[in-house]
Amino acid sequence: MKGCKTQNNFKIRVFFLHLLAFFAACLLCSCSKGTEEHNKKGHDNTGIKAKVTYRLKWLFNASTAGDLWAKEKGVFKKYGLRVHLKEGGAEHDAIEEIELKRAQFGVASADQVLRAVSRGADCLVIAQIFQINPLSWIYIKERVRLDSSRLADCLKHLTIGITYGGNDEAIFMALVKGLGLDPEKLHIYAITYDYTPFWKGEVDLWPCYRNTQGITLSKKIERQGQEVGFLDPSRYGIRFVANSLITSRAFWNGHRDIVENFKKAVLLSWQEALRPENLDATSMILSRYEKGLDLETIKEQVKATKRLVTENGKRPIGYIDKAAWKQTEKIMFENGLLKRYVDINRLFQ
Repeated sequence: MKGCKTQNNFKIRVFFLHLLAFFAACLLCSCSKGTEEHNKKGHDNTGIKAKVTYRLKWLFNASTAGDLWAKEKGVFKKYGLRVHLKEGGAEHDAIEEIELKRAQFGVASADQVLRAVSRGADCLVIAQIFQINPLSWIYIKERVRLDSSRLADCLKHLTIGITYGGNDEAIFMALVKGLGLDPEKLHIYAITYDYTPFWKGEVDLWPCYRNTQGITLSKKIERQGQEVGFLDPSRYGIRFVANSLITSRAFWNGHRDIVENFKKAVLLSWQEALRPENLDATSMILSRYEKGLDLETIKEQVKATKRLVTENGKRPIGYIDKAAWKQTEKIMFENGLLKRYVDINRLFQ
């Protein structure tokens, strides 16, 4: 009898152990499923609350210094974001990708935004990265003499490079019309990415982005023992808005906390990247993406970018210059690049 009781007790203990194991398995399965659902909503065990895609306007260079700082220094992560940062380029359109839900954020210039919105696109501008448009016309002073007090007369005798269909065309047309000139009577040269006509002297003024191409072209000119000059339209009252941070109003309406955190992360990163004490760190980050440039050239590009982003410290980073947006719209409409005016105030938060 005593042996039977012992055997029964053993069976009872085994039964309860199996029962306990069953409940433990159920609990583990439940937790695993809950974690999976949690992660589908954009959460994980590293504090990430949302996963988004961010399409830039152009390739990685000094004009994306703040974005790369956010990525490399973990700023996005600090704001609970996992960001897939994607280069831009001629074959990519951030606005289109946002509309197709392939991206949630992007960088676009005002002309891109205005054209898209005039066609009915859903586009919301949440910050303006550049306060000054980086587009200028570079020239060699030994070949070209530009007197700002008589610029109109000077331009009559020069050959000016223009990318037809580009925003440099609209900016230049606005400049010359403001000077009282007839564009049809000027010597215009349709350019490509080949700089040969400029080096041969066939083109006197060549459009370039002052903070990137402008730096590399300047160095080459200086190595030839010549002096560099720039025709900067912004000095003549032309304010044509360049890179701005965008999303869609639909995404903003549904995810305001994500949009605010993303905006804070990007603007903070631009602020940090452009601090004088961070020049070396920012340049080192860029050098990992622009392997064809030496570190000193990159440093000069970062310094030039700071002037464009902060307007020499006059504006806070991210400030939206609504007057400049209205002027951009006016320039585009008057040059046939925009079929109708849009409600500018509806473009912003």
